[in-house]
Amino acid sequence: METSDVKPWYKQFWPWFLIAIPTSSFIMAYFIVKFATNTQDSLVVDDYYKEGKAYNVNHQKVENARKLRIMTDLSVNDGQIALEFHSGIPEEGNALKLSFYHVTLAERDVSLLLTRDANGIYRGFVEQDLSGKWRVTLSPLDDSWKVQQEIGLPRADKIRFVP
Repeated sequence: METSDVKPWYKQFWPWFLIAIPTSSFIMAYFIVKFATNTQDSLVVDDYYKEGKAYNVNHQKVENARKLRIMTDLSVNDGQIALEFHSGIPEEGNALKLSFYHVTLAERDVSLLLTRDANGIYRGFVEQDLSGKWRVTLSPLDDSWKVQQEIGLPRADKIRFVP
């Protein structure tokens, strides 16, 4: 075998292949570390004990709504919100708090007060676009009960709220 037939190492496939594996691993690790340190987790909870206690309180509010047999229909059309009670109508007629929590983007969350008109329908208006998936919560101002449900908007029909 002549020396002219042997290629130098840098013209061979296998040395470059063996060099490429750890090099690509270092490059991927760099981007993963950079991504992990530059993003913020808005869905992570710091105090799990406090959240667990809040869950028990929220569960009691839902049970109170069941005892009152609250049943409503919610309509959302171009920012106009109408809430009609079928049972469990609040006797005082005070305003109700309606909150829209976006399932992934906390900055899109919105809360508004609904006031009762002469026909007994609670109405409100929101300027923000409500397209997407939402966790909607309805409660009185004293937070004695709560009804919540996940919905997708826009929606032409009425949304039945039952605790």
